[in-house]
Amino acid sequence: MNIYIVIPAHNEEDFIGKTLESLAQQTLLPKKLVVVADNCTDNTLKITQQYARRFAYIEVVQYQSSEQHLPGSKVINAFNKGFEILDEDYDLICKFDADLIFPKNYLKTLAHHFIQDERLGIAGGFCYVENNSEWILENITNKDHIRGALKTYRKQCFEDIGKLKASIGWDTVDELLAKFYNWNVQTDASLKVKHLRPTGSTYNQNAKLLQGEAMYKMRYGFVITWISAIKIAFKKKKISIISDYLKGYNLAKSNNIPFLVNEEQGAFIRHLRWKGIFKKLGI
Repeated sequence: MNIYIVIPAHNEEDFIGKTLESLAQQTLLPKKLVVVADNCTDNTLKITQQYARRFAYIEVVQYQSSEQHLPGSKVINAFNKGFEILDEDYDLICKFDADLIFPKNYLKTLAHHFIQDERLGIAGGFCYVENNSEWILENITNKDHIRGALKTYRKQCFEDIGKLKASIGWDTVDELLAKFYNWNVQTDASLKVKHLRPTGSTYNQNAKLLQGEAMYKMRYGFVITWISAIKIAFKKKKISIISDYLKGYNLAKSNNIPFLVNEEQGAFIRHLRWKGIFKKLGI
């Protein structure tokens, strides 16, 4: 299978070399890999250009976006800049973060999953973080959800869902829309990816408000948003998350922020969410 990879990178000099080295050592190499150096002020560009000179399939794109950390929109806008220069000759498209170390069999194993299941639309492994010299599963991991750091899409699924939304919540709505279009989503627990910088380490309160906004934009409704906020607050052991998420939801509602999905898709998403809630409650 032809695999294309786009890696948005903003000031990743401490990590990007390790990420690219792990991808260069894959047992199944990507056909093309684009690194988008997004408003970098460190040595990220220099490091990626060195790899581009070593490997013909690696290309570097410079992109000037805002210096502000905007969860969701910033990274997807950068991804789109990289995707724009690619041709259509791909079977799988990957959006990877610039702070990951992949096991050598990562791409080959994913390709095998896609070959085995013709309705597999999105797949990925799990992120592990270092804790006291040991690599442990990142605590916000959901076994049924593929982290935004390491998404791989089948071409037709990618097109069906309208590609990636430049909004916080993009890495949730993509899977929900994939299921709406009858695609399967699969995680592989055997694919353990080292995540060199824990998710959310640069998030601020405004980012938490945007999480609530994302739930509004996905048409969750207030009750499901409230339940989701409680669940996340429990996982992260931060009770303030509940009020931040609900405030973000209500602000989006009062400001009539455009939805990411249409009414039919929203009804499907709510049904899916309630089904998951009832299942966990044993109802």
